[in-house]
Amino acid sequence: MMRRGFAAVVAVAVVGMPAAGCGGRDQSPHEAKDGGPAATARAVRAYAGLADAPERLGNDGTTIMVGDPAAPVTVHLYEDPRCPVCEEFESTGGGPELRAATLRREAKAQYTLASFLDGRLGGAGSVKAVNALRAALDEGKFAEYHEVLYANQPEESVDGFTDARLLELAKRVPGLRGHAFDSAVRTMKYRSFVALSEEAYEDAGGAQNPRGPGTPTAEINDVRIPAQYNGVLFDRKTFGGLLTEIRKDPETWRAMSP
Repeated sequence: MMRRGFAAVVAVAVVGMPAAGCGGRDQSPHEAKDGGPAATARAVRAYAGLADAPERLGNDGTTIMVGDPAAPVTVHLYEDPRCPVCEEFESTGGGPELRAATLRREAKAQYTLASFLDGRLGGAGSVKAVNALRAALDEGKFAEYHEVLYANQPEESVDGFTDARLLELAKRVPGLRGHAFDSAVRTMKYRSFVALSEEAYEDAGGAQNPRGPGTPTAEINDVRIPAQYNGVLFDRKTFGGLLTEIRKDPETWRAMSP
């Protein structure tokens, strides 16, 4: 069980709300105290934009990594492209703070992409979107395309991520469209990656949640934010403050691990 000190670090007190299993989320937390810039900030030049941030596939073959490999804070996210709660995180919650911290090279982002919502809702939008995101990684455009897809996410009940729509949205990322990307989208080139990524998501749930931990789920420096505190993901100021506090005092955060 997560130690009681977690509440002090996160600075939220959210009790008795359900886990975020896509479609459910905790209530908004109390605002965290603004820790301000870390006194020990690394003297490095920030990336001008997501197009400049490095990205690669992890050695496990499923984790997509964005940002400076030496960044002191690592945020690992489990997401499904059709999940509206993931969209909330990415658009108005902690997502913009994570992108800003990634550009400042204070944090790096990692993604495990699930596609379970197709089975729940019907259709193939999640599978197709994950395949397209993997294809974008080959072009060095994953982070930019990931942002575009969530900014233009269809209604959860609508199977809107069709090949045509994914290619249309790709036009909004300079340099992404081309024969290789278009072909990968149309032929489901990365169907094996999609399947393995879903398996990785399910494995992350452990014995208690064999279908996966729910989306979005976040692990920061290998410490998973528990379901009862998932409201921190949706309050932009709180999430940004949490990243700052972890960067300033990584040992205390690490001690939160069960």
